[in-house]
Amino acid sequence: MAFNAAVFRTRALTALIFAAVMLTGLLWNFWSFFVLFSIIHFGCWVEYQKLVGKIDNGYLQISKLHKYGVMIAGWCIMLFFTGKTYQVAGISLSVIGYWAGLFFWFALPIIDIALTRKLHFKNMAHSLFGIIYISLSWALLTNLRTRFTDETTGAFYTIGDVVGKIYVIIIIASIWINDTMAYIVGSFIGKTPLTKISPKKTWEGTVGGIILSLIVMGLIGYFNRRETDWDIILQLILISAIASIVGTFGDLLESKLKRMADVKDSGYIMPGHGGFLDRFDSLLLATPFVWLCIVLFFK
Repeated sequence: MAFNAAVFRTRALTALIFAAVMLTGLLWNFWSFFVLFSIIHFGCWVEYQKLVGKIDNGYLQISKLHKYGVMIAGWCIMLFFTGKTYQVAGISLSVIGYWAGLFFWFALPIIDIALTRKLHFKNMAHSLFGIIYISLSWALLTNLRTRFTDETTGAFYTIGDVVGKIYVIIIIASIWINDTMAYIVGSFIGKTPLTKISPKKTWEGTVGGIILSLIVMGLIGYFNRRETDWDIILQLILISAIASIVGTFGDLLESKLKRMADVKDSGYIMPGHGGFLDRFDSLLLATPFVWLCIVLFFK
């Protein structure tokens, strides 16, 4: 794949704007994080439903109750996974998400069937996949941001606030470094196609991006470790490895959906990068695996 300077400049400028918006949402406070990823959640759902509608015309026939209800049901999962950190008038969003989720998960399908007098299992399967693919991933990312809180009051410990931010930033940074380095390496020395799903990707670029991501995150860990503390390096390398490798499969999954829908991009909000799904495809698939790793193996 030949290096295209104009394309690279567009992608780089968009990436800088994207990074600024993301960092603002991530670092300002936990409410800015929640608002940012709530917008991303609904943006991903709008594009997902359009893609599935192009793949299966039957999905275009879903009622508005189904169309928007499933989005809100997925958002309720995000609310539930916030824990006790987010509260409105003394009521946690987690509790609101639990009870609202029960309604949207059980009552709305019954109402939808009663109104349309139809039961389309294929459409229900498409929506369920979207819940797992989109809503659960953002719910788990939100949980990583908020799980290091006081279990009694829901207030952040100072260290807990930092830890929550760091884990999320590590995942995003690892994927960003991997994507950028894979593009650069693949542009200069890429010769062997990775897969027919994404013809522009090469084995050289893919492997180079993963290796460089591991090196960069390892060096960050090395220069920020305590004198005898090597665990931080291992944690950073492990998270980076999972995010980079699984994230690559996330990119391929979304590419497969686009090929099935016969579209180039899932949306057009980011010049050079496409839409929400184009930008967050790697993060969507990588997040659940990193979450499992952190919850099961990290203290």
